[in-house]
Amino acid sequence: MPVQALNILPRPPMAGEMVPEHYFRELAHREIRRDERPLEVDLGCGDGSFLMEMAEHYPERDFLGVERLLGRVRKVCRKATRRGLTNARVLRLDSRYVVEWLLPEAQVSRLHLLCPDPWPKVRHHRRRLVQADFLEAVRRVLVPGGEFLFMTDHQEYFEWVEEKVAEFGKFERLEWTEETFFYPKTDFQQLWESEGKAMWRLRCRKSVSGE
Repeated sequence: MPVQALNILPRPPMAGEMVPEHYFRELAHREIRRDERPLEVDLGCGDGSFLMEMAEHYPERDFLGVERLLGRVRKVCRKATRRGLTNARVLRLDSRYVVEWLLPEAQVSRLHLLCPDPWPKVRHHRRRLVQADFLEAVRRVLVPGGEFLFMTDHQEYFEWVEEKVAEFGKFERLEWTEETFFYPKTDFQQLWESEGKAMWRLRCRKSVSGE
């Protein structure tokens, strides 16, 4: 099958949907960045509530949501269209694949991983997104001084991620409270906080030198 044929969707792309020229090579700079504007990536963007509020609050930045489920992608695209947001797009793909294979080096200002599946059973821990290879990929795609922000309601998963980041040893840990900067709540966060659950936060930065 010709490579070009692999890029054709079985449906027309939606307004606000990012469709790469093809999915089996790293994205080109021109595909992912506009006029050197800061780019933030929201992995597993869900219903897009966080993505939309961030895009509205920071019109000088561009935002890319990554979501695997088509129904959610459609919902996010409709929201962006209704709000007239031209700085928010959504890509329908697996988060790990996007970070490890699709995003180009040193192009992302902030990468958000909020309320991912904690895979709580020990036998399923290998399915957790945050592993050594993933952290290396995150570091590669971040610009010098770029940030990785992780949030979960699952304390054991938070401690797992803290340990993985410490073992990785190539990020600087930064303070992060609700007052640190504007940061809207995801749909999952709102649900879990309504149930009295605490949120655990980790914010870390790639060195400014890029090392």
